[in-house]
Amino acid sequence: MAAAGFAGEAPTQHDLVIIGAGFSGLYMLHRARDLLGLDAVVFEAGAGVGGTWYWNRYPGARCDSESYYYSYSFSEELEQEWEWTSKYPAQPEILRYLEHVADRFDLRRNIRFDSRVESAVLDEDTLRWTVRTDGGEEVSAQFLVSAVGCLSAANVPDIPGLDQFDGEWFHTGRWPHDGVDFGGKRVGLIGTGSTGIQAAPVIAAEAAHLTVFQRTPNYTVPARNAPLTPERAAEIKATYPAIREHARNSYGGFPFDPSGRSALEVTQDERRATYEALWEEGGFKFLFGSFYDLLVSEEANDTAAEFIRGKIREVVADPQVAEILAPRDHPYGSKRPPIDTNYFETFNRSNVSLVDLRATPIEEITAEGVRTTAAEHSLDMIVFATGFDAMTGALLRMDIRGRDGRSLREKWAAGPRTYLGLQVAGFPNLFTITGPGSPSVLSNMPVSIEQHVEWIADCITHLRSSGAAGIEATPEAEEAWVEHVAEIAGLTLFSKASSWYLGANIPGKTRVFMPYVGGVATYRQRCDEVAAQGYEGFAISA
Repeated sequence: MAAAGFAGEAPTQHDLVIIGAGFSGLYMLHRARDLLGLDAVVFEAGAGVGGTWYWNRYPGARCDSESYYYSYSFSEELEQEWEWTSKYPAQPEILRYLEHVADRFDLRRNIRFDSRVESAVLDEDTLRWTVRTDGGEEVSAQFLVSAVGCLSAANVPDIPGLDQFDGEWFHTGRWPHDGVDFGGKRVGLIGTGSTGIQAAPVIAAEAAHLTVFQRTPNYTVPARNAPLTPERAAEIKATYPAIREHARNSYGGFPFDPSGRSALEVTQDERRATYEALWEEGGFKFLFGSFYDLLVSEEANDTAAEFIRGKIREVVADPQVAEILAPRDHPYGSKRPPIDTNYFETFNRSNVSLVDLRATPIEEITAEGVRTTAAEHSLDMIVFATGFDAMTGALLRMDIRGRDGRSLREKWAAGPRTYLGLQVAGFPNLFTITGPGSPSVLSNMPVSIEQHVEWIADCITHLRSSGAAGIEATPEAEEAWVEHVAEIAGLTLFSKASSWYLGANIPGKTRVFMPYVGGVATYRQRCDEVAAQGYEGFAISA
């Protein structure tokens, strides 16, 4: 590979620049370099591959989709040779998997590690992008692909006094690679989304005392993690083609479907039996494999929500604590639906306490700990499980400038606007893998990632075979798609939750429902139709 250009030198020329070396970036590189023969380079901020699974090393970090379908499908040999150890793999195992993929397909030689992209600027005359990193490298490419991930821009809340805290503090999305020793420590955990729910039981088992600061109680279903037996692994490998086809043609990218029945058309006993069976099985199937109307009918949703609240009351010994943990302000599934291992059981431990931030909000962080309106909680460590500036944060932290020098930040000031979640009008030859306006975080991510990578690769092949200089979403197509995404979301219960799907966790962020809720299969069909119709809604430059 040619040496990179640095400031003051002519930028090195490439066909394609990819930002990020996680699930998306690795597959995009393989597809572009090995199947299309393109000169591609990847810039990765971390020192290794893995993306989300490189950075998120917090205690309890684990996938919430089952291992055998939270994986690549593009290589039959890869499917057959890799051995998953459990139903829900922990972070180290997923990272080993992605490292194996990088080595197996010799991808590292095209990846520049420890290189964070600071800016990408379009040359309107050539429709090429000049990309600059924090190390001063500059390269030029015809195509720019964002594979930065939807949950990669860590959100540390702006709580007064953090700088005066005498102890240590950590964010789960930027966890120290050598780990954290909680032994004998008084730990405060702020946040009870998916990450906090995974971390709390592990921290509680090690710490002298754990104080969980909860603003929003969460519905969570047991994972029921277990080792993957050799017999089950062999069965999966023998039926992989059918599993993958099922996942691609499902609503959420999972190889299972709702029953086709409404939660309201069965008897109370039948409904409870369904929920009990899925509670014992564990995982996302409780939401995506039970009744088809849980996300569109409040009455149907109430049946699942009350079932989960009943389980919380059964598990948590203290009735007052159980009521604080029982969600009532949003429908089940309208926020990211966590799955857990002994989360509610954790609150039965003598060394765990729960602080209800709705009743007693945090006023400040002091040298000694966290002070709420009711008390000061003395702490040695604070763990922020406060999530991410989802879907747009990682993109907008770069200075991306398209036509007329207009920045993406300016374009998205009132919320993200894309066509199919793949392109942005005014930013030709820029592709966003699982961007806003696509199923993305509402789906099993590898399924959506592969679909986007393959669509982008086919699009680039079409452009190069026809001698085109570039492709760009039209403003009209973008506007129509944004309206369609909002309209479909409005038919569901998602809008009834103050969630990160809307950007509600980031102060000042415009509330726009970002993912496409029409489902993976419907979305795939639409993308295929657009391509088959000569890339309808896109302007192709000769």
